[in-house]
Amino acid sequence: MQNSSPEYMALRVDVNGKGTYDSHQLKDPPSPRPLQLSAGTTERIFSLAQDLDNFHSLNLESRHQVANMGLKTLTYEAGNVTNRVQYNYTENRAGQQLTEIFEKIGNVEERISQLEYDMKYDHLSLPQTLSEIQEGLQDHSYMEATLMIPTLEKITSNSHFMHLAQSRAQDIMRCIQRNK
Repeated sequence: MQNSSPEYMALRVDVNGKGTYDSHQLKDPPSPRPLQLSAGTTERIFSLAQDLDNFHSLNLESRHQVANMGLKTLTYEAGNVTNRVQYNYTENRAGQQLTEIFEKIGNVEERISQLEYDMKYDHLSLPQTLSEIQEGLQDHSYMEATLMIPTLEKITSNSHFMHLAQSRAQDIMRCIQRNK
């Protein structure tokens, strides 16, 4: 959605959990990053898609007027079959659950991007970003938080980062591993 951050977000995943995540401002070019989702999350995504008839001839848009939440597009591709549904907001429970999964995975990917930026350009912001991640874990704002572990490991093993950042990164990894 224009004037939001990011304005564009896309998550693609196949039945094996292999996929890409891309987010950027509309004026910027795409830059998808690879990701690998767990078997459980992948199974849940495709189960919900199946509950929604793989988006075949489906209308998910709410009949009620709601604020502009950003246009969402769900696409299912299998062989020569491509089904697509677009909506701003849905009251369909399976649609809500699928949207929530994608948003929570997107939250993780956005945090990874922020950590990578802070590691490269703004070391002093790392403790604050890590504190926000800790809050997000407590609020259950993330799905597939294990995707953050490689980045967190870089923080814990780099002596150029403040001890506070290293300590928080270590605490976050322990929390993620406990909650697997």
